[in-house]
Amino acid sequence: MRLIIGLFLLIGGVGSTAQAAAPRPHIIHIVADDLGWKDVGFNGCTDIRTPHLDALAAGGARFTQFYVQPMCTPTRAALMTGRYPYRYGLQTGVIPSVSTYGLDTNEWLMPQSLQEAGYRTAIIGKWHLGHADRKYWPRQRGFDYQYGAMIGELDYFKHEEHGVLDWYRDNVPVREPGYTTELLGNDAVKLIERQDPSVPLYLYLAFNAPHTPYQAPEAYLARYSQIADPTRRTYAAMVTCLDDQVGRVVAALDQKGMRDHTLIVFHSDNGGTKNPLFAGVMADMSKVKIPCDNGPYRDGKASLLEGGTRVCALANWPGQIKPQVVEGMIHAVDLYPTFALLAGASTARSKPLDGLNVWKTMASGEPSPRTEVIYNIEPFRAAIRQGDWKLIWRAMLPSSVQLYHLPQDPSETNNLASVHPEKVAALKERLNTAAQEAAKPLFLVDQFKVIQLNMDGEPVLPSDEGFGDPDRP
Repeated sequence: MRLIIGLFLLIGGVGSTAQAAAPRPHIIHIVADDLGWKDVGFNGCTDIRTPHLDALAAGGARFTQFYVQPMCTPTRAALMTGRYPYRYGLQTGVIPSVSTYGLDTNEWLMPQSLQEAGYRTAIIGKWHLGHADRKYWPRQRGFDYQYGAMIGELDYFKHEEHGVLDWYRDNVPVREPGYTTELLGNDAVKLIERQDPSVPLYLYLAFNAPHTPYQAPEAYLARYSQIADPTRRTYAAMVTCLDDQVGRVVAALDQKGMRDHTLIVFHSDNGGTKNPLFAGVMADMSKVKIPCDNGPYRDGKASLLEGGTRVCALANWPGQIKPQVVEGMIHAVDLYPTFALLAGASTARSKPLDGLNVWKTMASGEPSPRTEVIYNIEPFRAAIRQGDWKLIWRAMLPSSVQLYHLPQDPSETNNLASVHPEKVAALKERLNTAAQEAAKPLFLVDQFKVIQLNMDGEPVLPSDEGFGDPDRP
């Protein structure tokens, strides 16, 4: 009874979307991997079919300014901690398969908070927050159940990276046939079928699709025979397969009688890939036409431009989220405090959160409490948005500054830095202040430990996804 009363006080004012406080929802948190902003129907895609995602967007909130980090590991860390990854060293790159570091175990994660509040917690899919030591694994970080990949870039049929199996259930390696996207969908459906509806569920369903390598079942490829480019055809098949699995999850919730009590949030982990350097390590993409489409937004994955950080996203909860287009800014770090509020979970054991409670923005389109986004802070670059203004500061020589007024220039084509030096100075000062709290990037610390000298005596970094400066002018 105390919990219900407390929730009424916290979330009762959702306006027309709810007559009274909602009970604690089941939460299905679905994340795609490297999905382009415009590669879903609800953002205007015409050659890839995503009817299930489109239906969720039409019946709920479609976000126009949903932000994440520019790469996989940093975004996943932001989701789990509610804190920007520059605070604990995961701001640069992804965790390479040869590395031993992971998300600091001193961070109190969202599944731990929800688990304490009585939720059953499950991760089905990609983790990529530490694989070399079990202390970093999901079962050790608040998840009651785990199935999928610890890293995540893997052959979709063999479940291996360079011949090494990366497929587990509850910490135990699993060899089984099947296409990863379908296997993840199957497992999510089975989990829901076994779920006691009276026990709240948090399911983190993290697909590795449509990340490279571009692979799809023949039945899905056949659906797109009209697409001439073979890579775009395969990519389209991968996205539609993902969409079908989302549809199966929604159908399972319906059949179990859980749908009306379930919040579904969907988004990509970063923008679609545009630069072959960041397409992955399992194939040479330099001679392949990258298939992702980020619509009006410039560049893509790994970049601090909007194409790398503003992603397709939606939220749906029948009777609680009204159908709408939500214009307010939301960042991945906001999901932790928002989910915790709905769940009646405490964040007291977390380090100070960067995330904000954006429930009223999600549910009824009220103005977002978020007025600032820190895209990232690294030794060689940083970016920030305050209100309508965005600054990208490249510190490596030759240094550069880019200033954009996003409402008038969402494609970031008109650099106004020379026109508004006072705005540049103010945003630089804010970044400098935030940088005082930044930890050293673990990726760089780790990689420079293993620098070798090539025949010319020049330092060479081991090849792996995630190193480079994609925002070099």
